Amino acid sequence: MVSLHTPVMVEEVLYYLSPRKGGVYVDCTLGTGGHALAILEKTEGKVKLIGIDWDEEAIKIASQRLKNYRERVRLVRANFTRVEQVVKEQGLQKVDGFLYDLGISALQLDDFKRGFSFRKVAPLDMRMDTQQSITAEYLVNNLPQRELENILWEFGEERWARRIAEFIVKEREKHSISTTKELIDVLRKAIPAKFRRGKRIHFATRVFQALRIAVNRELDNLKMGLKVAVDLLSPGGRICVISYHSLEDRIVKREFKKVEGKELLLLTSRVVRPSREEIRTNPRSRSAKLRAAQRL
Repeated sequence: MVSLHTPVMVEEVLYYLSPRKGGVYVDCTLGTGGHALAILEKTEGKVKLIGIDWDEEAIKIASQRLKNYRERVRLVRANFTRVEQVVKEQGLQKVDGFLYDLGISALQLDDFKRGFSFRKVAPLDMRMDTQQSITAEYLVNNLPQRELENILWEFGEERWARRIAEFIVKEREKHSISTTKELIDVLRKAIPAKFRRGKRIHFATRVFQALRIAVNRELDNLKMGLKVAVDLLSPGGRICVISYHSLEDRIVKREFKKVEGKELLLLTSRVVRPSREEIRTNPRSRSAKLRAAQRL
């Protein structure tokens, strides 16, 4: 059975995005359509909604989920860095709101053959867009040791980045590291036992995060996408971003600050977090951080 991603902080998104009837809204990370559906229901379907996602399976599921509003919805398979082109292809110059729900969805995480999860044996893939050529397997088996170290440190904030990179290079000299299990086995050797046991997060979490970010160029895409989105907002239009780790949140905060008072009014002086009740019912929401701003 297909996992429908449970949308995070729906009430907070609706509050800060403040969708109004007659407006045009762009969900830049459509996923399986949970937030998009909430926007449409809130406005009784009297908005134009553009949904963007580069995952073909997500587009298919969202299309079915939003079928009752088909006439008001346009779904596009694309990277959100192409949002300006997507908007203009719909005959629009400006829009009233943007939503970004970053990171990985339940659909991708639970589809073990995609290689995003270390819980099952799977190919080391990690591509959100399965049409692109670069995979996690390619990076692990081909990048120089220093580049691997930099990726693990910069994108995963992994304290054992140097040691892990060294062990990966030694292991791949014997054979290719092609599956999640093979990578886990290397990490188990590289990370000292006392730092692997009894921790709040699994010892492979930061490594898998780092590789996923590198494969999909997530941080570069976010910087580019936010700049374009701000330019496309109509006066009074709003942008709402949910991030899941400090690297993403830092970029959002920095990009908003760059144009605060000139182009944007910050609606959130500090990050907004999910309620305790939401975390209890949807544990995947626990690391979510929301920031919002309005176009001057």
